[in-house]
Amino acid sequence: MRRFIDRALAKLPRLDGEQMRSILRALAEENSTMEAAIDSMLDGIVVCDLEHLPIIYNKSAERMLRLSGPEISERPLWQSVGDEDLADFLRAALEGGETLLDREFGLDYKGSVRLVAVSVSALLSGGRISGAIVHLEDITEKRRKESQLRRAESLASLTTLAAGVAHEIKNPLGSISIHIQLIKKSLQRSECVEPALIERHLGVVDEEIERLNKTVVDFLFAVRPMDLKLREADAGTLLAEMAEFVRPEAERAGIEVELDLGEGLPRVLLDERYMKQAVLNLVNNALAAMPGGGRLALRARGQQDEVRLSVEDSGTGIPEEDLPKIFEPYFTTKDNGTGLGLTITFKIVKEHGGEISVESKPGQGSAFTIALPVPQRERRLIEYADGGSAAEAR
Repeated sequence: MRRFIDRALAKLPRLDGEQMRSILRALAEENSTMEAAIDSMLDGIVVCDLEHLPIIYNKSAERMLRLSGPEISERPLWQSVGDEDLADFLRAALEGGETLLDREFGLDYKGSVRLVAVSVSALLSGGRISGAIVHLEDITEKRRKESQLRRAESLASLTTLAAGVAHEIKNPLGSISIHIQLIKKSLQRSECVEPALIERHLGVVDEEIERLNKTVVDFLFAVRPMDLKLREADAGTLLAEMAEFVRPEAERAGIEVELDLGEGLPRVLLDERYMKQAVLNLVNNALAAMPGGGRLALRARGQQDEVRLSVEDSGTGIPEEDLPKIFEPYFTTKDNGTGLGLTITFKIVKEHGGEISVESKPGQGSAFTIALPVPQRERRLIEYADGGSAAEAR
């Protein structure tokens, strides 16, 4: 259409009245089609000029923003928006010239609350900014389906946990039952029962009760919310303490412990008690993977937005088909493992707002990496130290 208009303008002096009317009709039809297309969109669209005045908006935008009042196109967009929080957001975004994506707002619509994702971006024309585009998407149903999926996943996870707990409890209970029966038979057979025999059976009962207790404690830890007490801490110091803690046991097993801490590690928000448990779970798995000795490396590296803690071993490695399942509850390749160690580690890392990943090859060892976010204030301090301007620092 743009080329057609350019050609028409070039021939304008030579056009007669009928040709002019034909061009105007074509433009009107094109404009009508465009308006119908925009009005038919389920998403809301608002186009503002450089003065933040809405020059184009469709019916979905009018409904979501609850645009009201006379002369909507003659005043800044936020002055016509019915929701106060959204109006403040639009004013800050438009006046600041920022690109902001998918900010979510709960907006009242005919007595019900709809969740709307709002994005603001620049309107470009001829390589220059000529205004702004506001995009609105009703994500109520999307979030509802996501919530249903999370509930289904949680139910499936709890079902798996329950099945695992039932299996873990069944064996100790069976053993306890057998040894109690043996004690009863010994008491029935003779008036004089050997204390050593009773002590042996009771010792097994005590062991199985302790095993039951650990199963229940691990299960409760895996399903209960954590009460984290976060404070800024040096993750490198935490890793160094863990290295010293496991070094004697590792050396007795013929395992060399290597500690590698990067310089200038930014501080991160930690609950040191929980994070030490997460790292210790990884270290214990690494030690178990090297029954014939090997090398255990604990590393810490800092980036502008995160600190990475790695636990690397030269052990047996993890089969490729098992990698997607290692963080699932009660999945274990150990004969005496509970299958909750990595699940608990995963939960602790997630509660810290971090991520955990693994790389492994059978026969070559494994490397688990915990990535923890650096607080915003620490990021700015790093940027200034790297040469940020004094104005930025102020």
